[in-house]
Amino acid sequence: MHERDTRLLLLMDDEPAQCRLVSAIASRAGWRTIFARDVESAIDLLGTQDGMMLDAILIDQCGLGAESASFISELKDRRPALPLLLMTSIGSTEDAIGAMRAGAWNYILKPVAAGRIIAALRMAADKSMALGELYPLTEKISHPLAFEEIIGSAPAFRTALAIAAKAARSRAPIFIEGEHGVGKEVVADAIQAASPRAKLPYLKINCSAIPGALLNSVLFGHEKGAFAGAFDRHIGIFQQAEGGTVFLDEVDKLPCDTQVRLVRLLTHGEIAPVGAAHSFRMDVRLISASNYDLSDRLETGEFREDLYYRLNVVQLMIPPLRERTSDIPALARHFLGRMASQPGLRSLGITDEALIILRGFDWPGNVRQLQSALFRAAVLCDRDALTPEEFPQISQTVGVPRNGGSAGAGSNDGIGVTLYEHDGNMRSLEEIEADVIRLAIGHYSGRMTEVARRLGIGRSTLYRKLADLGISDAA
Repeated sequence: MHERDTRLLLLMDDEPAQCRLVSAIASRAGWRTIFARDVESAIDLLGTQDGMMLDAILIDQCGLGAESASFISELKDRRPALPLLLMTSIGSTEDAIGAMRAGAWNYILKPVAAGRIIAALRMAADKSMALGELYPLTEKISHPLAFEEIIGSAPAFRTALAIAAKAARSRAPIFIEGEHGVGKEVVADAIQAASPRAKLPYLKINCSAIPGALLNSVLFGHEKGAFAGAFDRHIGIFQQAEGGTVFLDEVDKLPCDTQVRLVRLLTHGEIAPVGAAHSFRMDVRLISASNYDLSDRLETGEFREDLYYRLNVVQLMIPPLRERTSDIPALARHFLGRMASQPGLRSLGITDEALIILRGFDWPGNVRQLQSALFRAAVLCDRDALTPEEFPQISQTVGVPRNGGSAGAGSNDGIGVTLYEHDGNMRSLEEIEADVIRLAIGHYSGRMTEVARRLGIGRSTLYRKLADLGISDAA
């Protein structure tokens, strides 16, 4: 990539309204956009001065259909190092997979979401993320999971899920903290599904994806004539979600005036639309999330202390994937199973050697990045199981295991259970037994009858052991 303040994007699209929208979104991320209406003009632009300075190409697949793969293949031949992104509709996943096999770097589902486009462009510009299989390609296969379906046996993760499951039944606001991609939205969805409001409205807003000047209107609504361009009355997200739940992601990005309005909602259960002389009583359950520790923003004055404590009635800390690498094998098999049902994909296994290198990687994008890596590998794989060869950049970073080593050997966070302390002495039987039970609970997704059956003990014995060892049934 070039060391420039503004990066250059070529957008191939014949819809003027969408061109304006994508260009505006890209501009917020520091990109300048040039346009091509069709294949011929896009190829011609590659030879211009701007074309030689491109940092990425974004293509609307709608006008190409099945020809997108051949066009992308031609672009890759001409500019092999240039990231190629594809916009595609939900029903065109099979064509998108064909385009990826031809060399597309990523695809984004339409209607376009600002956050997805900005994230994809940010990764395209970030040299530190330049591993071919590490991009968010999996929007189509995501769907809400219940608590018992969420994969993970690491104690800190199971503790967070146990707190979430109990809090789901209450009315209390819940704050979820964790790095980008750890699964905060997955947990929020599970909370909603387990709550008494499960059949009521559930609306989501990413606070970083909406300009601050518009956020009050989006969340709280506005009256006709409240500001320039307010030609009609608008009902905000909170009113639309009356009786249900609102999930605010990246809540740390809330501007100060929006924070004040949110304090009023959480304190008095009232909202006032922009330009309104009156307020409304509201019954809405709030779940919020942040990629950052909000307490740091309290010290700088960027976040209101009164809002922080009202959001943070129940706090969930979701650990990063690098702190629960023992979950990677189960996560990998879970994702591969879901991918197998997608058009153009098939059922695939994964070798122990591949699992070793996945567990050895740092995963700065966490579970979402792992899912993306597996998806790209599955798209490109021409054998029955994924091997280290399907993850070439990760293999190069981590190193390929030798002598057929088994995943988890000699590691405290391995697939198996560690028998030895760091000083070489054996661990106590109680500690080993506790680890085995935790591993089984995570492996069988908290299905205690199945856990007891597989461990060869009765349910009453299992629960007695949980109590004796101080393990929660969600641990």
